[in-house]
Amino acid sequence: MNVEHVLNASVSKLRGIQAMPPVVAAFSSALTRLAKGDKGMMPEASIRPATGLPTLESLPAGNAAALIGQLAVIKLNGGLGTGMGLDRAKSLIRVKGDDTFLDLIARQVGYLRSREGAGGLAFYLMNSFSTQQDTLDYLRGRHPALLAAGPVDFLQSRVPKLDASTLEPVSWPADAELEWCPPGHGDIYPSLLGTGLLDQLLAKGVKYAFVSNSDNLGATVDERLLAYFAASGFSFLMEVATRTAADRKGGHLARRVSDNRLVLRESAQCPSADTDAFQDITRHGSFNTNNLWLRLDHLKAELDRNGGMLPLPLIANNKTVDPTNAASPKVVQLETAMGAAIECFPDTGAVVVPRSRFAPVKTTADLLAVRSDAYEVTPDFRLQLAASRNGEPPVIDLDGKFYKTMGGFEPFFDKGTPSLIGCESLTVKGLMNFAPGVVCRGRVGFTNASAEMKTVAAGVYENMDVSL
Repeated sequence: MNVEHVLNASVSKLRGIQAMPPVVAAFSSALTRLAKGDKGMMPEASIRPATGLPTLESLPAGNAAALIGQLAVIKLNGGLGTGMGLDRAKSLIRVKGDDTFLDLIARQVGYLRSREGAGGLAFYLMNSFSTQQDTLDYLRGRHPALLAAGPVDFLQSRVPKLDASTLEPVSWPADAELEWCPPGHGDIYPSLLGTGLLDQLLAKGVKYAFVSNSDNLGATVDERLLAYFAASGFSFLMEVATRTAADRKGGHLARRVSDNRLVLRESAQCPSADTDAFQDITRHGSFNTNNLWLRLDHLKAELDRNGGMLPLPLIANNKTVDPTNAASPKVVQLETAMGAAIECFPDTGAVVVPRSRFAPVKTTADLLAVRSDAYEVTPDFRLQLAASRNGEPPVIDLDGKFYKTMGGFEPFFDKGTPSLIGCESLTVKGLMNFAPGVVCRGRVGFTNASAEMKTVAAGVYENMDVSL
C-alpha cells in the first residue's frame, strides 16, 4: 500500500470541503498510523490498574464562586439518535413532562448564571451538520435568552469513510452524504482550535472547560470538582464511576506501564486475548463517564506543539458505507475518543463520582427509566436517581421487535409511564400498552404471546410475571 497516495486522496477530499487545518492534521495522523499497520491496540501487559483515586465525597467543599466566571460549559450535541430510530438531534427527545434534554440543559445554564458573579459563564454546544439547524431553531423558540449574548455553538467536523480494502475515500454516488462520517468526540480538540473558539475563550479570561454529553443530564457543574481542578494544576481531569457487571464491555481507566500516565482503553483497543482482563471489573474498576475538565491554556499549548492536533489513540470501526444496506461496500471509519486525551498531558487526574453524575440515554429502555419516578429533577435541573434507589437504576428489558425505536416506543407508553421507583427489573415482551397508574415493584415481567394489542391495567405489580 502506498501510504502517501492514500493520504493525499483523503487530504484532497477534505480540502474540497474546506476542512479546517487542525482537522486535516488530526485525520492525516490517524490515517497514516492506520496505513502503517497501527491498530490502536493497548495490550493488558502495557497497562496496570488505576488505583487510589480520590472520590468526589472526599474533596473539600472549596469556594468556586469566583471560578465559574472563568469556566466554559460545553455539551456534545452531534448525535442523531439513529440507534433509537431518529433522524434529528437526539437532545430534542422529551425526557420529563414536556421538557427535552435541551430544555433541561438550558435551565441548568440559567441556574448557574443566576449565581452571584457567574453571569458571564460561557456555554457552547458542539453540533454536527445534522443537528445544528434543528437545535438552534428549538432554542430560538423556547430559550431565546440563551442566544442573546451571541453564538452558542460550534461545528463538529466530518471526515471521509475509507474503502476497507484500499483505505482510499469511498465513493457512493447513490448518496454522496454517506461518503462522510463524524470523527468521534475526540474531534472537539481540533474543532475548538480550528473554529477560533479556543483562542476567543482564552482572550476572555476563560481558563477552564467542563465537557459532557448532551444526553447525560446528571453532568452539571459541581463546585467541589471545579475548585479541586483549579487547585490541582492538572491539565485534564476525568470523572470516572465504579464499574458494575453491566459495564464490563465499556472502556476503563488504567495506567500505562511505560510512563505511569493515566490512559483510557476502549473495547476496540483490547486484543481478543485480553478480553477477560478487560472485562474484569475487580481489576479495572473505573469507567469514563465522559464528564471531562480541561485547562484551556494547557490544551492550546499541547495543540500548538503537535501542529494543531492531539495524538489520540485511533479507533478503526468497520462498517458498510450505507448502514442500512449490509451489501454496500465495506468501509473503515476512523474515530477518536475525547477521554483518550488524558494520556496526552503529563499532569492529569481522575475522580470517582457517584453514579448520579452518569445518566445517559442510549436506548428506549433508558428513556423509560428516566421518564419514570425512578429519576427526579433536582432544583438545579440535574436528572438523577431518586435517593431511595441507592445509586442503582432499574434494569429494563423491552422487546426489541416493538419498542426499539421511538416510533414504536412512544405509542405504547403514551397514556402514562409506569412507576418504577421501587422496581428492581422490568421485562416487557410482546405487544402492549400501559394504563395510567401502573406500579412495578421488585422483579416484574409482562408477556403477551398473541398478536393482539393488550393493556396493562392500573394496579400494583410486585415480584410477579404477568401473562396478558
